Amino acid sequence: MSQRMLEGFKVVDFTHVVAGPHATKILAEHGAEVIKIEPLYGELARTLPLQREGRSGYFVQHNIGKKTMAIDISSKEGQDICHGLIKQADVVVENFAPGVMKNNNLDWETLKAINPDLIMCSISCFGQDGPLANLPGFDWIGQSYAGIIDLLGKKDDTPVFGDFAFGDVATGVHAYGAIVTALMHRLRGGSGQHIDISLIEVLFSFHELSVQLFDSTGGQMLPTRAGADHYLLAAAGIFKCQDRYLFIVGLNQWAGLTKAIGRDDMANDPRFKNPAEAGQYKDEINGAIQDWLDTVESVDKALEILQANRVACAPILNIAEFMEHPHVKERGCVRTIKDDMFGEIRIPRTPLRFSEFPEPPDLRAGTLGQYNREILRERLSYSEQQIADLETAGIIGSKNI
Repeated sequence: MSQRMLEGFKVVDFTHVVAGPHATKILAEHGAEVIKIEPLYGELARTLPLQREGRSGYFVQHNIGKKTMAIDISSKEGQDICHGLIKQADVVVENFAPGVMKNNNLDWETLKAINPDLIMCSISCFGQDGPLANLPGFDWIGQSYAGIIDLLGKKDDTPVFGDFAFGDVATGVHAYGAIVTALMHRLRGGSGQHIDISLIEVLFSFHELSVQLFDSTGGQMLPTRAGADHYLLAAAGIFKCQDRYLFIVGLNQWAGLTKAIGRDDMANDPRFKNPAEAGQYKDEINGAIQDWLDTVESVDKALEILQANRVACAPILNIAEFMEHPHVKERGCVRTIKDDMFGEIRIPRTPLRFSEFPEPPDLRAGTLGQYNREILRERLSYSEQQIADLETAGIIGSKNI
């Protein structure tokens, strides 16, 4: 197999849970050597479900391909180990609350003095400065501030949230892109630098329409929760067919949509010609779609008719249905990874596909502190006695979880 694209780059990883680990997982999958440094008791993801023999599938999914160490970074000896590794590294990634790295002598000012060529990426909910910076944050907290949750739910009803980490994952991907961009800049003769990425900014960037619309109308058009319909556009929304639901977007295929639902009379109606204006009549448009769906025998038949007329549409699938879908199986969107303790686990395949590297590598997630001895001995030339002394003093540790 040819050398993977990021092979030779060294990453020291202080991340936990999802946003940071997702960034470093992508780096590891594409060949970077990632040394993950955890507290002696392990990072939070090791405690989350599902567990087998004390091993968390959640941790395994987000940490394949990383060499794990467990170090007390509050100690002078632990900091010396980190500084030694960082001196040799290309990248440091962390997603502690701002101030934690500084409290442990691992902040940007300290690290750039050790390694001026270093790329350091800090990931947080609110960013490294500002009035909110030091507050604790998770994906849902970022969504709450960024105007995401405000738009989810029924009109004039309680907002809702989804049990998935799209903000964390998206932030991790943004971090990965920023890191690779900074490495390219350095390879072209640029210097090392610090990258500051926040969940609220990544999440706020998801508003592809609403922000500029609100601003350009002087605040007259403020998006609101609309439930199954789009608050502004038509046709775009969730519809019911028999006992199932589907999503239909007819914005750029009005002729096809009207033909599919048997409403040729609507095709040339001037009220519906301009997508920017058709939303004024969304009750009429959506009502016509629903009237047609009420006559169709099944979601599959409705999809067949809509797709034959090039109307964008989809069944609303649950996770199990997606994983078993023929398209998903042919594309390999779900991959099986192996873990010596947990066994086989199916997880989402990395969405990045490269023609020269069509298959993701077979990688494992380390147990807590699994690579302590190897890295200290081979990278920092610690003797076996020095390593034993660090274990006895509680500076490093390991556990089979």
